[in-house]
Amino acid sequence: MAEERLTYANAGVDIEVADRALRTVASAVEATHGPRVLGGIGGFGGMFSASFPDLANPVLVSSIDGVGTKTKVASMVGDWTGIGHDIVNHCVNDVLCQGARPLFFLDYFGCSALSPEVFERVVGGVAAACALAGCALIGGETAEMPGVYLDGEVDLVGCLVGIVDLDRKLPRPKARAGDKLIGLASSGLHTNGFSLARKALFDVGTLSVRDSLPGEDVSLGEALLRPHKSYLHSLGALLDEFPGIFALAHVTGGGIPGNLPRVLPSGLQAEVHRSTWEVPPIFRLIQQAGSVSDDEMFRTFNMGIGMIAVVDQDQARQVVERLNAMGEAAAEIGELRTGSCDVMIV
Repeated sequence: MAEERLTYANAGVDIEVADRALRTVASAVEATHGPRVLGGIGGFGGMFSASFPDLANPVLVSSIDGVGTKTKVASMVGDWTGIGHDIVNHCVNDVLCQGARPLFFLDYFGCSALSPEVFERVVGGVAAACALAGCALIGGETAEMPGVYLDGEVDLVGCLVGIVDLDRKLPRPKARAGDKLIGLASSGLHTNGFSLARKALFDVGTLSVRDSLPGEDVSLGEALLRPHKSYLHSLGALLDEFPGIFALAHVTGGGIPGNLPRVLPSGLQAEVHRSTWEVPPIFRLIQQAGSVSDDEMFRTFNMGIGMIAVVDQDQARQVVERLNAMGEAAAEIGELRTGSCDVMIV
């Protein structure tokens, strides 16, 4: 009897499956490429033309992040359509806080054993989100690592590079006491706090992703998987129109207390009035199911505010009106005061 020879495939990594999966998304990836992308798919590195004749002092701005354990919820629900949008929009918002527009994106897809269907949904979502952001998807890595990832698990990470002219970068050191904080509504949890959310809802609260969310006509799984919202098109347009937008703070892990101080100048503190917006039902359910304190909720989740703009007090009303006219749910949620560089939520 002939001895069976060991192969990479029967060790758990099937290169042919990965190659076939990549071919299914190739057209969507190539659709994000413009004349600045050189070389196309298949090179050892993605190439992007670095000529920016319309900018006096171009500055590259980069961001890298992951979607964390939101992938666990996607697996529970069996819906991967929004996960790719999550990682792109998260990074787009991050570089927007420096005033930058996205140039190109690279993704990392890690798993124990590749599911072509899941891969196509996730990377197809990445490509679709890049196209919406005017961003080229110029490269990526697909890693099958049995023994590192558990069966059925997926890890998604992305890196984005954007650009801004040095004279237009954020934050601008002009904010002063009395300037206003404009909050833009989130679409839900975005990509942060899912470990606490899953513990509160499914372990402590013994709920299911199929249960209805009180206060909304959606399931709990649908509410949790709402894609991370991008603020590029609304705020990006207003940055050119309103020089009084001094800073942007993307409300991610750490919530408002952990992110807003990152853009405040020394000698100023932010006073946030929590009565100025209604906390969405998904956050109220997490807090109730897990008996989570107010402080813990606000330092873990965005609580319904996905981005905060620090705006000149004389332009704040116009900025709110313009944002709402563009389809955002925006409102004045606080102001700057003289004090230490921190946040008071009152």
